[in-house]
Amino acid sequence: MSEAPAETEKKSNGWVRTVVDYGAAIAFGVAYFVTKDFQKATWVLVAASAAALAIGFAVERRLALLPLFFGGMALIFGALGLIFHSDVFVKIKVTVINLALAAFLFGGVFTGRQPLKLIMGEALHLSDAAWRTLTLRYGGYFGVVALLNEIVRNTQDTDTWVKFRLGLLPLALVFVATQVPFMMKHMAKGDEPAAVEPPDAGF
Repeated sequence: MSEAPAETEKKSNGWVRTVVDYGAAIAFGVAYFVTKDFQKATWVLVAASAAALAIGFAVERRLALLPLFFGGMALIFGALGLIFHSDVFVKIKVTVINLALAAFLFGGVFTGRQPLKLIMGEALHLSDAAWRTLTLRYGGYFGVVALLNEIVRNTQDTDTWVKFRLGLLPLALVFVATQVPFMMKHMAKGDEPAAVEPPDAGF
């Protein structure tokens, strides 16, 4: 009986995680295509990132490490873009964050640790071998996203880049969907499948 309220609270707070994870990116995209002004959209990005972190803290009374990292980076790179009146900072942030995540995951695996387990361990119970495989897959995903971002931002116009950035949101969903069979196969016997958040690296 004691688990029911906790489970209900967890589900009710799902919208908060969605807002924290994706709200700033969506707000930025909408602002850009409405105004066609990257600077104005960057102001929206900074404000939305700060608001998302505040909402997350107010509702959950804590800030999870990854949302805090993503939100903090959005504030820093967004502020730099506004100060120097350049879109490079916001665009390159996607590369920096994804490369950092890829390095963190690959580095953990090659030093005998399970960094993804530290992040997702509450949602999944897998063997160490399965965690290693999943970590390598996530690291590869982040590395590919970083490479794609560099290609798009250096070869395409801003409209195309913003569309690409927004397109990373459904791409993250697709990636998670392709990993679900592997997770289900290697889950501890008797475990119930838990919702796993897409690996979008935030705006």
